[in-house]
Amino acid sequence: MLTPTAEDGYEESMLDQTDSLNLMQRTRGRAEVALRAAPGGARLTHLHQSGSAKAMLPRVHGAAPEVVFLNTAGGLTGGDQMRFALDLAENARATATTQTAERAYASSGGNAQLNVDLTVGAGAHLDWLPQETILFEDSALTRRTTIALTGDAHLLMVEMVVLGRIAMGEELRRIRFNDLRHVTRDGRPELIEPLQITDDNLLKSASAAGLSHARAFATLALIAPGAEDALETLRSVLPETGAAASGWNGKCVARFMGTDAMPVRKALAKAITTLRGGPLPRVWQL
Repeated sequence: MLTPTAEDGYEESMLDQTDSLNLMQRTRGRAEVALRAAPGGARLTHLHQSGSAKAMLPRVHGAAPEVVFLNTAGGLTGGDQMRFALDLAENARATATTQTAERAYASSGGNAQLNVDLTVGAGAHLDWLPQETILFEDSALTRRTTIALTGDAHLLMVEMVVLGRIAMGEELRRIRFNDLRHVTRDGRPELIEPLQITDDNLLKSASAAGLSHARAFATLALIAPGAEDALETLRSVLPETGAAASGWNGKCVARFMGTDAMPVRKALAKAITTLRGGPLPRVWQL
């Protein structure tokens, strides 16, 4: 029987194989969409998809398209990198969402990175309505959502976070979640919201100044000229507890919290349809 040696080249290749087994595959993905104005809505002008990031434009009944971003890997874990981008040209109308909830799974090292970059031209209307993000025990996720508005651009945006699945009896104790929403108009800040949840936050979750036992929370924001005028209409559809809204200087913002995700999701859906004046994106399910 022959014994491979370094001179034969076998020993080095076997070591390389051993090293590769210790390296865990990481998700990489980038999906970019550009739309220009068309009668009543918008038309696709650019589409890029790579890795596990995809973007679909399903058939819709109206003229305004719905862009559906998705991660074919099924979730994010330490070391993964994902980017979604949408460029909506002036006077165009569109809705952008995600196919399903994004899931941040346990990390064996490092943070997952999710970047969302949206630009909305003057006179354009964008509804950015991703479905919720579910955080699992030992997850580590850094997310940055950057939205650049121009002129009188109109934006409706939502973010919902779920701390484990209550139906599965999940009780989170160890997570790292760094989230930033950064909205500007003509380069000036409109809404900047940093959020960090760590093990220490979870230990103090009973605090009224913190999560107050909430397992799910969400922010809904309408940012547009005169948006504050929608405040009373929005308040009229909010539940008596677990939600509140305020309006000022072209912004109308509502916050939602709850010990279970489904009531929060239903209250959020009602508020979204009220501000949209129409139904939820087709991929949303309640």
